[in-house]
Amino acid sequence: MFRQMLIRCPKLGGEVSFAYCEEEGGPLPCARMIQCWSWRIPAVERYLRLKLTEEEWERCFGQAPKEKMAALVELIDSARKRCEPGE
Repeated sequence: MFRQMLIRCPKLGGEVSFAYCEEEGGPLPCARMIQCWSWRIPAVERYLRLKLTEEEWERCFGQAPKEKMAALVELIDSARKRCEPGE
């Protein structure tokens, strides 16, 4: 079945299965799932819309992706706060 199909993950840099992408965010799929899989499984968006609730869909796919620089600055700030003495 399609859950065992493999694809190269641009985020991780290696091969992952459809099933992994479907659960990458814990109970939610990876936010890039439609973008990554639609060339291989044209009905992936329809499949996910049927599987997810409206709220889950919005949490996963309804937000605009952050620009790389903004995401990187957030990661640096988060790491800096964790490494501060007394925290």
